[in-house]
Amino acid sequence: MRAIETITGEVSVLRRDDIDTDQIMPKQFLKRVQRTGFGEFLFYDWAKEPDWHLPANPILVTGRNFGCGSSREHAPWGLEDYGFQAIIAESFADIFYSNCTKIGLLPIPLPAEACAAIAEAGSAQIDLAAQEVRWPGGSATFAIDAEIKHRLLNGLDDIGVTLSQEEAIAAYESQRERQGPVTTAL
Repeated sequence: MRAIETITGEVSVLRRDDIDTDQIMPKQFLKRVQRTGFGEFLFYDWAKEPDWHLPANPILVTGRNFGCGSSREHAPWGLEDYGFQAIIAESFADIFYSNCTKIGLLPIPLPAEACAAIAEAGSAQIDLAAQEVRWPGGSATFAIDAEIKHRLLNGLDDIGVTLSQEEAIAAYESQRERQGPVTTAL
């Protein structure tokens, strides 16, 4: 997982609320076991609409309750594979939010006014360490759990977090080593 410090660039705007994971990544594309290759199926049904245009910019700005519905990991995988590095929305479904942070896709909840201003500005910079989003004409701070922030700043997925404790694990395992079988009296 790559470390996140700042994300800068143009924003893609999807002005819809309550976008569920089946709309993000339809069920017929959930057959792969690897995390790559899902970007081409992102918003598959909506992409057939006549006026659909969603450029692959670093930042996606959208409405409230983004990622609701089933807990499929494929939705964040598809968003990341498409090219998004951060999603700014009024709110996120809890499991979706967690699934994003586990792969290094940064979900940022901001008030509706800030989301609208960023969409209007067309570009933004996200500073994770400062917990701030800046855009031409404005800025806003966002909240993020300290442990999640640490993981994202350092590029640590679940395995990386475990491996960062390698010395403590080795010390624990060496203390537990015994000769012969271990039995307990009843």
